[in-house]
Amino acid sequence: PDNAVKESQFRVVSAISSLGFTMPRGQIIVNLAPADMRKEGSVYDLPIALGLLGVTGKFNTTLLSGTQFLGELSLDGDLMPLRGALSFALQARESGLRRLVLPRANKAEASVVDGIHVIGVETLEDVLDWLNGEFDPEETSLTDELGISFSRGSTDTSGEPDFRDVHGQETIKRAMEVAAAGGHNILMIGPPGAGKSMLAKRISTILPDLNAEEAISTTMIHSVAGLYSEAGLIKHRPFRSPHHTISDVALVGGGNHPQPGEISLAHNGVLFLDELPEFKRTVLEVLRQPLEDREITISRARFSVKYPASFMLVASLNPCPCGYFNHPTKPCTCPSGAVERYMQRISGPLLDRMDLHIEVTPVSYHDLRQKKEAESSAVIRERVTSARTLQASRFESSGIQVNAQMTNTQMDRFCTLDNASEAMLKTAMDRMNLSARAYHRILKVARTIADLGQSSSIQPQHLAEAIQYRSLDRIG
Repeated sequence: PDNAVKESQFRVVSAISSLGFTMPRGQIIVNLAPADMRKEGSVYDLPIALGLLGVTGKFNTTLLSGTQFLGELSLDGDLMPLRGALSFALQARESGLRRLVLPRANKAEASVVDGIHVIGVETLEDVLDWLNGEFDPEETSLTDELGISFSRGSTDTSGEPDFRDVHGQETIKRAMEVAAAGGHNILMIGPPGAGKSMLAKRISTILPDLNAEEAISTTMIHSVAGLYSEAGLIKHRPFRSPHHTISDVALVGGGNHPQPGEISLAHNGVLFLDELPEFKRTVLEVLRQPLEDREITISRARFSVKYPASFMLVASLNPCPCGYFNHPTKPCTCPSGAVERYMQRISGPLLDRMDLHIEVTPVSYHDLRQKKEAESSAVIRERVTSARTLQASRFESSGIQVNAQMTNTQMDRFCTLDNASEAMLKTAMDRMNLSARAYHRILKVARTIADLGQSSSIQPQHLAEAIQYRSLDRIG
């Protein structure tokens, strides 16, 4: 056992004493079976305490059958909130249990799981009273709070970033709409002050809300990581933006006691990496496998943990160290060879995994002073949602949600090209020396552009737009 389990004896003894009960004399052995499985955390406090009180006849044991008890005890017998309540509820249901008793603060989170009766209690004394039939936990039901939690934040968006605040940059906003509609990775290249970070922070506002399955998996990850504090399910897609000093373990997850990293916390949402070349090379390289497999496996000598990592990668970078290479008005001050060395900080395989490469140019004075209000995030989100609805219907029962997740077999079926499009793509492959991975990504993006246009097939104009989003390949 870890230290939290070893120290449970002090918490349990103190909690039992606070109720006026005395511990039995002699040595007491608590067997946490199976013995060869590592025990972690403080959730064993409540079942250990009930075991001790049960053998001394302090409560009726009838309700123990089919019930799982979880919770950390404070010294005065209060139950403290725990991590991973949703995961515990799902596991209890899969194990055939009928009831789950846990801290009241976690009841709403666990109650979203159908098929199991969740009982929220505040103290060890409440548990004993419930077992003896003297306490009705339904009197403290959080059903109303749970109902509120599903709609929290869904109506008032006045304080959120919005694309209506972005003047100009219509080409970039179109590219972000395409990326959001198909779940594609996007890389923005441009000078300082061009608006890369501002645009990236608004991409989550045009993404549709999580569906029920996505909400459960996202909530589970945040709950296990100890970052979830609200009642009910997480409804909005997460947006994670780690600093470039992050370690590879913090990014992908791990540690002595493996925890989800930033890529898992961004599951079903967006991972934004600002100033991409400033991240350590080892940090960027560990992204390659999760970007392909959409999950990360953390292996240790005695066990391994698998976390989901299906996220949109949004990244930005300057074109050179000083930031003004190819700037329309400001000269680049970098010495010879600096630009090439700067771009080499990002490996070719990682760049290949970016579906869209977008050049962000500075906004002109005319665009900044434009009085006409730009298109809002809500309007763009409607088009994105419509495109994703088409994809959900297309990939029904296949286990994927968006075009970016298509397999080669699915691409052969859904990304067919006419003769004109075939000739256009062949020319692009030859002139730009594209890799097989870039070829597949162009087709996926073209399929998404066709979905935004409500087209059943990929037309030459859809393919042409997708090819234009490979700016780094054109430069190469």
